[in-house]
Parts: sequence; structure tokens; C-alpha cells
Amino acid sequence: MRKFAIIFLCIWTFSNSFSQNAWTLERCIDHAIENNIQVKNQELNTQINDYQLQQSKLGILPGINLGASENFRFGRSVDPYTYEFETDNFSSANFQVSSSVTLFSGLRQYNSVKKAEIDQEAGYVLLDQTKNNIMLAVASAYLNVLYAMDLLEIAIQQRNITALQLERTNILVSSGSVPMQNKYELEAQFANEELNIVNYENQLNLATLNLAQLIEITDLSAFTIVRPDIENIITESGLMTVEEIYSKALENMPQIEYAGLNYLSAEKNLAISRGAYLPNLSLSASFGSGYSSSSKLIDGINMGTPYISGFATDNVGNILDVYQYSYDYNYIPKPFNDQVRDNTSTALTFNLSIPVFNGLQTRTGVNNSKIYLEQSKLQVEQAKKDLLKEIQQAYSDSQSAIKKYAATEKALISMQLSFDYTQKRYEEGLINTTDYNIAKNNLARTQAELIRAKYDVLFKQKILDFYIGLPIRL
Repeated sequence: MRKFAIIFLCIWTFSNSFSQNAWTLERCIDHAIENNIQVKNQELNTQINDYQLQQSKLGILPGINLGASENFRFGRSVDPYTYEFETDNFSSANFQVSSSVTLFSGLRQYNSVKKAEIDQEAGYVLLDQTKNNIMLAVASAYLNVLYAMDLLEIAIQQRNITALQLERTNILVSSGSVPMQNKYELEAQFANEELNIVNYENQLNLATLNLAQLIEITDLSAFTIVRPDIENIITESGLMTVEEIYSKALENMPQIEYAGLNYLSAEKNLAISRGAYLPNLSLSASFGSGYSSSSKLIDGINMGTPYISGFATDNVGNILDVYQYSYDYNYIPKPFNDQVRDNTSTALTFNLSIPVFNGLQTRTGVNNSKIYLEQSKLQVEQAKKDLLKEIQQAYSDSQSAIKKYAATEKALISMQLSFDYTQKRYEEGLINTTDYNIAKNNLARTQAELIRAKYDVLFKQKILDFYIGLPIRL
């Protein structure tokens, strides 16, 4: 009992480990979207659009600037705060804070924000389109691996059949029932089928490598994919008409939405260009102060020796001397804080700019924007036509693939019956080895064609499912 428990535990452990390491189509797609360089690059582009939208919104707010300057004057110059001539060298400083806001600019700022919002949404839609392209590429590469696996399996089966026939032929040759030539021909056939196995193994390795590189897998040692049961897959799109698929695709396909958003963006760009015809009104305010090293305060006054400055007469006619005193002033630099407080100034300015003539730049810009708008409109129509053409082609390919698969399936049934009959005749010695190998190779070729047709049908139907908005799953 313990022995069986250990065997069961080993089988369960191996199965669990395989299920964790094996890659389904869904896992491959998710890993590719997460690690693909094109997807990452487009994600960075969406971040740029996010920042541009943020900048457009913040551009409506008033701008605030701080400024400061220091001036050194030599020789005779005017003090900027006392407006007096100074002969001594001095320095002055100026400090200012200013702000400005646009009150009206022909709605250009508003339309710029709306255009940035549209461009942001278009960026995310383009990201979805990039992911869709990756999904289809991964699905195609995944089915190629499955196809290579089935071809290899058929080649091994054919080799094993030939090996059994070779063993039986060796016995018959030893007994003298068949000539030695039969043995040589089967040995040549066996060697050729061994070579086919090598070729199909190389094809499988190449398909696996292509899938791994597409989904950004570098370690191939543990990369194995799940082989789903795809014998009886019925897709929803197979029951719909081209018109029904196209109607749903118009709602789901990002390329249509992207073209529509580009048209809306072109409309906003035209509105921005037309806004240049209208006047621009802005408000600016500033507050500043300054300091000068030549600004001084009187600290004290000294009275000097009196001197006769003139004469005067009294009431009776006597002449009297008139004396005047000289004064010496003591100066000290005016304190920095006092100067900053006394030199403050405030300004509030309204600026009105009316465009009259600018070399027809505004008119040219408007005309160009009209052309871009018409081009965007044509791109929308072209995107719809391209989508319809793709769906019509995909639908036609799907129908052709289904018919080819049904015809190949019937051919395989007939070929299998023919081979079974040929094999019996060969075993009875009624036909030679060459005819037997021809029948066997025809059967193998028909089996390969059926496998190719099967995966072709599956991929074509998955494309149609993709157009109607269904996820790519197996």
C-alpha cells in the first residue's frame, strides 16, 4: 500500500510541476503583452500624453515668478531710488514677484485642453491596437508550434510502422519468402523517415524559438506549451454573416476608434487656429522693492563757527552785521529693512492685444488645419473600408479553409482505406516494397495536409472571433 502511495505522490508531483511550467495560449499572450518591447514603448507614449494633458490644464492657471537683480555703478550715475546724481561708486538691488493670467485668448486654452484629452484617449486606444497585433502574432506562432508537434508525431508513427514492417521483412527474408531487395528498400525508407523526424524536430524547435522570442522568453530549457483539444471547436463567428461581423467590429476594433479620435483632435486643432483671429486679454500684477548702498540717513548735526553773511538796517537806520552758522551733517547708511519697506511698489496691468495683420500667418494656420481635418475624415473612411476588406478576406479565407478541411478529411479516409488494402497485399506478397512505400508516403502526406487544414481553419475562425470582440482562447 505504501508503494502505491509513493507512486501516486510522484505522479501527482510531476503532473503539478508540468502544469505550472507548461504554457497555454492565454499565458503566452499575457506574458507577451507584459514584456513586449512594442507594448512597453507605446505605454511610454501614453505617459507622454498624460503629461501633456496635465500641462494643458495647468497652463490655464496664473504664472508666478520671483526675480532679483544686483547692480554695481561706477562714476557719476543716478540712484534708482533717490533719483539723485551720485559720484561715488555704489550698488543697488531689486526684488520682485510677478504674476500673469490670460483672461481671454479666443478659447485657445480651453480647446487645447480638450485636444489633449482626446489625444490621451487616442494613445490608450493605440496601446490596445498594439496589444491586439501582439495577440494575433502570438496565436499564429502558438498554432505553428502545435502544427509542428503534430507533424513530428505523424513522422514518428510512420517510422514506427516502417520499423515493424522491417522486422517482419527480415524474418521473411531469412526464410526465403521474399527477396533481399525488399529489405534494402525498407531500410532506405526507414532511413528516410528518420531524416524526416530530424527535419520535423528542427521545424518544431524553430517554431518554439519563434514563439519564445515573440513573448520575450530567454530560457528555453523549461519552455513547453500545452496541447489543447481542438478537434471540436465551434466558434461564434462561424454562424454570422460578413455584415454582422463588420457591424460588431466597428464597435470593437481600436483602429476605427483611433481614426475617429484623430478626427476629433483635428476639429479641436482647427478651433485653436481660429482662436488666433480673436483679441487676447491678459492680466499681470507685480510687487517689488529694492535697496541702494548710496541711500543714507542723517545721524547728527554739528554747528560750526559763525561768519558774516551780509548786512541789515534797524528801524533807526543803523547798519547791523548778519551772522550765519555752518552745519556739518553726519550720515549713516539707511538700514536694509527700512529701504525695502519704503521702496515698495505695486503694479496691476491689463494687456489687450488685437490681431490686425501678421503676414497672413493665422489665415495660413486655419487653412492648414482645415486640410488636416479633411485628411482625418478621409482616414476614418479609409479605416472603415480597410476593416471591411480585412473581414471579407478573413471570412472568405475561413470558408475556403473549412471546405479544404472537409475535402482533405474525406481524402484521408479514402487514403487510409487504400493504404490498409495495400498493406494487406504487401503482407501477402502481392505487391513490391516500392508500391507499398508510395502508398505509405501518400498517406503521410494527406495526414500532414489535414493537420495544416485543421490549424488553418482554427486560425481563420479565431481571427473572425477577434473581430467581433471575443478573446483569443483555446
